[in-house]
Amino acid sequence: MSTVSTVNGGISFWYADRGTPLAREPLPGDATADICIVGGGYTGLWTAYYLKKAVPFLNITVLEAKFCGYGASGRNGGWLYNGIAGRDRYAKLHGHEAAVRLQQAMNETVDEVVRVAAEENIDADIHRGGVLEVAYTPAQLARLKDFHSVEIAFGETDRVLRGARETCERVNVTGAVGSTWTPHGARLHPVKLVQGLAATVEALGVTIHESTPVTEIKPKHAHTPYGTVRAPYVLRCTEGFTANLKGQRRTWLPMNSSMIATEPLPRSVWDTIGWGGRETLGDMAHAYMYAQRTADDRIALGGRGVPYRFGSGTDNDGRTQPATIEALRDILVRFFPATAGARIDHAWSGVLGVPRDWCATVTLDRSTGLGWAGGYVGSGVATTNLAARTLRDLIQQDSGQSGPTELTALPWVGHKVRRWEPEPFRWLGVHGMYAAYRAADRRELTSPRAGTDPVAKAADRLAGRH
Repeated sequence: MSTVSTVNGGISFWYADRGTPLAREPLPGDATADICIVGGGYTGLWTAYYLKKAVPFLNITVLEAKFCGYGASGRNGGWLYNGIAGRDRYAKLHGHEAAVRLQQAMNETVDEVVRVAAEENIDADIHRGGVLEVAYTPAQLARLKDFHSVEIAFGETDRVLRGARETCERVNVTGAVGSTWTPHGARLHPVKLVQGLAATVEALGVTIHESTPVTEIKPKHAHTPYGTVRAPYVLRCTEGFTANLKGQRRTWLPMNSSMIATEPLPRSVWDTIGWGGRETLGDMAHAYMYAQRTADDRIALGGRGVPYRFGSGTDNDGRTQPATIEALRDILVRFFPATAGARIDHAWSGVLGVPRDWCATVTLDRSTGLGWAGGYVGSGVATTNLAARTLRDLIQQDSGQSGPTELTALPWVGHKVRRWEPEPFRWLGVHGMYAAYRAADRRELTSPRAGTDPVAKAADRLAGRH
């Protein structure tokens, strides 16, 4: 497999496919608004959309440092699915039924995104094939069965458990011994969705200023190099780039994830692989992978490369290390040997937001008018939509336009989490955690044991995930 001609960076393959947009005009000076949204990704744009739909006369301004979708919204794997970070912890804190309501809201969110995209004529290559997660070692199979049972207990009664033969009839993953499938998922083109959303909210009357980095957020103020936007509500929707804001260095850790995209694969390769249902595809490894079959018949596949940059640094336009490209290529060929001769057209990286307890949250501080949503830990394509509708309801409740709703009562609302450790402890901790996960995965590949490697369990405890 050749990587000599691989485009490295350039934001992401999705932009190479779509074209990098010309930035909208930056903020021309001091301004006022009813609501100021910091961040032009999925969270910010969905929030602007639902607020403007609910109250058309609102004056809403979105401030974006680069251009809409520059961050995780334009670099992700295109998984629109019902996973949410922190559900198990919310069950412990608020009870099982509260977590079931959260899961049901996520199931419905997949439908909501598909509905709005159709209603607003946003063509994002959405294909509802569900989500297939495979196991290919005895330890992974044991985790898969446990995972399936837990999902059923949280109300996902339409989730299906498949054996080795049934799995390979859907997607011929080499060595697969089982899988679980849920209908609550779809493949999409991330950039087509984010650009469609941006155009839609602009058409509704929302003001978007790009090339306008916000340096500090204070109650009723968003400060930029070009001026300050004053608004009763200022919403932080910056996910993995939150650490760039003054005072937020240790709020959410910017975890790095990397991807590759093959050339369009010929029919002969697809005849071997199958994947006719175009499910989004994942596995049960500790350092897991995620993949999709794109609309133009490529495989886009991602996983962890260099998981974290010292000092909560972020990448330069998606460029990733050659060793990471090779590691992802190895995963691709291990899953699908028929791709061994395929060209890797593009490689890129991006950051996602990780709270210290790995729980996604949405909050409005009624005393200051400051709100935020994020910490999706890589599950943001759908979760951003639920967060946005929840922020809408919280603002309407606070302004006296409505009372509490089902969304404002969900257990992730107002969740508080401690800050990450100072450096060098968080760098050492994150790199140590992923070194342990990779070592555990290597041992499980050659072990007949059905139990999870004890080193991975220790890494979970270190991370605060369990």
